[in-house]
This record gives sequence, structure tokens and C-alpha cells, in this order.
Amino acid sequence: MIELSLAEVAEAVGGELSGDGSAVVTGSVLVDSRALGAGDLFVALPGERVDGADYVPAAAAAGAVGALTTRPDPALPCVVVPDPVAALGLLAAAVHRQLAEAGLVTVGITGSSGKTSTKDLLGQVLAAAGPTVSPQGSFNNDIGLPLTVLTAGTGTRYLVLEMGSRGPGHIARLCRIARPDIGVVLNVGSAHLGEFGSAEVIATSKGELVEALPAEGTAVLNADDHRVIGMAPRTAARVVTTGLGEDADVRATGVELDDAARPVFTLVAGGEEHPVALQVVGAHQVPNALSAAAAALAAGMAPAAVAAALSAAEPRSRWRMEVSRRPDGLTVVNDAYNANPESMRAALEALVRLPGRRRVAVLGAMGELGPGADAAHARLGRDAVRAGVDLLVSVGPDAIGVHTGALAELSAGGAGPSEGRALDSVQHVPDREAARRLLTDALGADDVVLVKASRSYGLEQLAADLLATGDGPDGAAS
Repeated sequence: MIELSLAEVAEAVGGELSGDGSAVVTGSVLVDSRALGAGDLFVALPGERVDGADYVPAAAAAGAVGALTTRPDPALPCVVVPDPVAALGLLAAAVHRQLAEAGLVTVGITGSSGKTSTKDLLGQVLAAAGPTVSPQGSFNNDIGLPLTVLTAGTGTRYLVLEMGSRGPGHIARLCRIARPDIGVVLNVGSAHLGEFGSAEVIATSKGELVEALPAEGTAVLNADDHRVIGMAPRTAARVVTTGLGEDADVRATGVELDDAARPVFTLVAGGEEHPVALQVVGAHQVPNALSAAAAALAAGMAPAAVAAALSAAEPRSRWRMEVSRRPDGLTVVNDAYNANPESMRAALEALVRLPGRRRVAVLGAMGELGPGADAAHARLGRDAVRAGVDLLVSVGPDAIGVHTGALAELSAGGAGPSEGRALDSVQHVPDREAARRLLTDALGADDVVLVKASRSYGLEQLAADLLATGDGPDGAAS
């Protein structure tokens, strides 16, 4: 972050200064008092169980120079505001305006799925051209996005922001904190459908990103998604399209998967063609890579440099098609950060392309799907059987629809991967511990197992348990 005095912080957020306003924030802006150090600013967020204002003395002890909080505290100079979250956004907006005037290029990314993966790819591509801020994980809301902005400094050339939404107006609000120069819309799917109500409302909300772009900016739109390309009239910015079709400005040809299910293709852009070999797993990463490529090109990179940087980019954020191998040969694919129908199908497609003796899908429920949740889970069960997984394990009462859908598909028989499959290839267990016990006995060396569910179900711990199975003095696989 650029250095600011507490008096300047108070002016930026419209807060009341309590204590020495000459103290200067030379470190980071943080909301976790346990992570604070010398020169940091503590943002004391109110919570359901604890109030961050109670931790101002701990922030002082850790070396923080001040706090953004709802009440003054003698332990530290404070900027007092009624709403620390809103004040955090105002502070980030003030810093972003200053950095933008100095030449910072900001990229905003939204979509129903793939935001974090695309952000990770783009962050590494742009880093090949200059200092880039693009944090690991999903910092895409009213707290995470301004915290990301506030990690940028005067030496930062590129800022890559992930923008999430749970309703109309959310992305517009994030764009007021940090107006992007380049806006990327990946897709319109069914994530959070229960909160939005319809795909049309999701599209309207995601399109707030392109509406916020300046006329001299660039909108990167996925031409393979009709709701995304339909956003083109909503922006005054230049439109660049991505996709597999011949009419896309930035496209992929000759897409194949290598022996580790990683995409290989030719990037076609700007009249040039360059080979790309991604280090991330799954064909669904190709549209993400194309969007990252288009954004990097819009930021001024050359096609050859973009292709080389994409090929060098590694998986960064945890629990997103995170592939780990146990010493006995068992492969665990931890994709348990989030789940929706589209990302579930993409993960299943990747699973069956991975090398292994058997393919096992361990699936929990998908949250926030609204009235269509039962049908979506049943379809997922059918999709898993049709994909050809050797064992399907659904976990938890909310995932029972996956089990019944899979059984219905097996019972129907017919041609394809489900033909001749035994009903016991589909199992349902009540919870994570039951899944662990079942899989400890069922899995063997050289199997590959996918673990995926919405984040609230915590199946990333099951993936960790599977990798740890066998630790101990008996020398079994670990």
C-alpha cells in the first residue's frame, strides 16, 4: 500500500480521528489482528460472534499504528466510522484513484465459474510483463477486493481483481471501489441461482462489469456463451471476443489433453499462432486461458509472450483441481472449494481423462441452487454415471439426489458407460467420516479420486484425510 497518515485515512473515509493523526501506515491493511505487524493498519470488523473493536489493544501490542473502528480506544490512534466495511471500500477507492492516475492497469474478472482460475492464470501472465498484484484464493467481495487493492503500491503495474456477486448491484459497487480498465466476463451459469432467481438476472448482474468500463477500456467477452456475448451493447469500451469458434478474436485450435489431462492447443490472436501447453487440469481451463490471454493482449503484451507465459503458469489457489499423489500411487484431485452444475460436469470430464486404475468421484452437495436444486443433483448423478466413473460416492443428506439420480441411470441401462454397471458402484454415506471409512477400504494403489462439493460442506478435509491415510509406524502408504 502507498504510505498514508491516519489523518489522510480519516479524510479518505470521512471518519473521525481519535489520537495522533500524524502516525503513518507503512505496512499492510489487515482485518485479522493475529496477522498484524509493525506499521500496519487494523480494520476492526464487527461480526456475529466477535467485534473486531475488542481487539484494538491486541493490534497495538502487535505493532499496528492505528485502527479503523467503530469506537475510539486509548490503546491506538483510531479512525472512527459507523461502518468499517464501507470505510474499507472508501479507503481502497482513494488509493486506487491515486495509483490509476500514475498508470496502474486494472483488470476485473467475473463469471459464474472459473474466476479464480482465470485470475491465477492472468496474474502470472502479466507478471511476466511487470509487477503485478493478483493474490491467491478468492478475495472477490466487499472485504476481499478492497484488501487486494490496498496491497498495490506505486511500483505495481498491473492489478488483477476477481469480482463476485450475490445479487444485482454488487459488481457495480466493487467497480466503484476500483474501476477496471479491462473487464473479463467468463460465463453465465447456475452458481448462486437461488439468490439471483434466474439466469437472466445473473447475466444482468455480471454485465455491470462491462458497463463500468471507460470508453478507452476493453471488454473481454466469451463468444461461446450467448448471454455473455449479449453484453456487448452494454459497454462503451472496445469488445474483444474469445472462444473456440472461427469468429472469435482470441481463439484456440487443435485442443487436446495430454496424459495428465492438461490442455494443449494453439493460441490464435492478432494474426499470429503460438503453441500453449497448460499446467492446469481439465478442458474447461481452455476458455479461462483464452480470457486471460485476451486480457493480457489488451494490456499490451505480445501474443508470443502471452502464449509462453500461459504455458509456464502453475496452479496457485488451493482446492481447485489440486492434484496430489500418495506414495502408493493413489491420486487425489481436491476440487472442494466450490461447486455448481457446470463446474461439477467439468471436473467429471477431467477425472475420466486422468490416468489411473479406477476413477472414483466423491461428490457433496451444491449450494444456493434454489428451487431447482433437487433436479440439478439428480442430473449430476446421471452425469457421473454417463461419464464412466467406476465408483460414485455421494456425501451428506443434501447430496442424496446425486445418489438417486445415479441409481436411476444405472437402472435404465442402455448403451454407453452405464451399460452393465453394478448398482453397488454407487454409494451414499451420511457424512465425511463415513466417506473416509468407506474410501479407506475401497481405494487402492493407482486409483484416482475426485473430491468436490460446495465450500460449506468442508470436503477439502476429506481429501486431506485420504492423502494422509496410512501414516504411521506400519509403513503403509501415506
